[in-house]
Amino acid sequence: MKILVNGESADTRAGTLAELLGELGLGEAIVATALNGAVVRAVKRAATPIASGDRVEILAPMQGG
Repeated sequence: MKILVNGESADTRAGTLAELLGELGLGEAIVATALNGAVVRAVKRAATPIASGDRVEILAPMQGG
């Protein structure tokens, strides 16, 4: 299915937000996620379904100065 990840078109077979993070190699990463503008806490990702046309935002903390 087609979704948007951080504003870029992406194809995925994932059924949940957690599965999508796994596909992207971010399954163990510390990230913040939002689905269609609503924040999704880490504990809810496995139970959060994604559908064609959804907008997913993934933010990772950065270090530096």
